Amino acid sequence: MPKTFPKDKMVIEILGNCEPSEILFNQIKSLKHDGYIIALNNFVPAKKWERFFPFVDIIKLDTRLISIKECIPFINHFIENDIKFLAEKVETYDEYQDALEAGFDYFQGYFFSKPKVIKKKVIYSSIIALTRLADIISKDEIDFYAVEKIITSDVALSYKLLLLVNSSSNIIAKITSFRQAISYLGEKKLRQFVTFILISSVQEGKPEALYRLSIQRAHFCELIMKNDKQLRGKAFLIGIFSLLDSILDQPFDIILKKISFDEEVKSALLLKDGKLGKLLLLVMAYEKADWDVVQELSLYLGLTDISLGEFYQDSLTLTDELFI
Repeated sequence: MPKTFPKDKMVIEILGNCEPSEILFNQIKSLKHDGYIIALNNFVPAKKWERFFPFVDIIKLDTRLISIKECIPFINHFIENDIKFLAEKVETYDEYQDALEAGFDYFQGYFFSKPKVIKKKVIYSSIIALTRLADIISKDEIDFYAVEKIITSDVALSYKLLLLVNSSSNIIAKITSFRQAISYLGEKKLRQFVTFILISSVQEGKPEALYRLSIQRAHFCELIMKNDKQLRGKAFLIGIFSLLDSILDQPFDIILKKISFDEEVKSALLLKDGKLGKLLLLVMAYEKADWDVVQELSLYLGLTDISLGEFYQDSLTLTDELFI
């Protein structure tokens, strides 16, 4: 079955409870020879797996079963190899930092989708400006004057946008003003650049994965609702702000008291209510491959005649363009 899928688009995971038999060993060798990426999932170090290691690309270690400290000697043993290590069930910022220092390359866990609540943390005025900016670029027709006014009132935002524009390989002469940047970018690219600046400027020191997922969700939501002119822009907003609680380390009920969101957007983010709320739940279920929920919500939203898979891939492509 694995060979029916493109080898550059998937990782074949071998579960930790599999018996390391001769049949399994030969299958992994064959898949590896054909160029597939092999991962050992929920792996518990044991001598019987040693002969598999030369054919393995990624080892996933459950940090609830094996402490991060206990993982260090095992990771160090492979320091000269090409094997990458993934920490599973990373749930706090401290665990993420500990896993990073221990030598892990990849990370999974609730830390990337749940906030660490810090009471009385200030939401700075620049955050409010950024949400206004997001609202403007979510409209069918962008008010370029309003965008320019917001961007040019913030030195850091102006600098970041010009830096991003000038890094383009298509630039012949350096762009020196935001108005010039608008003329060069046009609507589509302006949305992408502003989206990147918007989400990456909200909070320093957060993992890139949070920003990537926020932007990817925004594109996915917008693509799903692309034929609904009334909700398309709001769909973009709920996607991009769906992880704002994790980025700001505050629950949505606190954030939404201080930032003026549209009531429909508020309800979707806080209560997962209404059509937009169900759209967000659909996107989150799709990310987790919870196909029963995806099917149920697709029927609820009347999305049976669209290709979610195609939109999901398109949203990944659009996100990748901002992080290359």
